Amino acid sequence: MNPNLLAWLLVATSVIAEVVGTVALKYSDGFSKLFPSATAAACYALAIWLMAASMRHLDMGITYAVWASSGTAATALVGVAVFGEQLGIVKALGLVCVVGGVVMLNLGNQQ
Repeated sequence: MNPNLLAWLLVATSVIAEVVGTVALKYSDGFSKLFPSATAAACYALAIWLMAASMRHLDMGITYAVWASSGTAATALVGVAVFGEQLGIVKALGLVCVVGGVVMLNLGNQQ
């Protein structure tokens, strides 16, 4: 398998681990519940490890930008879908700006 493709798959898996960890953090009730707290810690550790492994083949700047923005957008959407959080026009535009910023970073990387 192409090392860059594998690295991007690691980034995607890292984002999933981060989002799962954040959902577990919500359920941890301020780290007062053992299972969700342990799940959050394990998922965050896995997310960081996977991202570090992906950086063996990818540039740090774009990797972190994709990871952070994807995690932010996915977490916001999970909040809307699972926890009934509001998605107003300002929040939606903010998510568009986050994704647009990463696209611009990636395009700037091609110069």
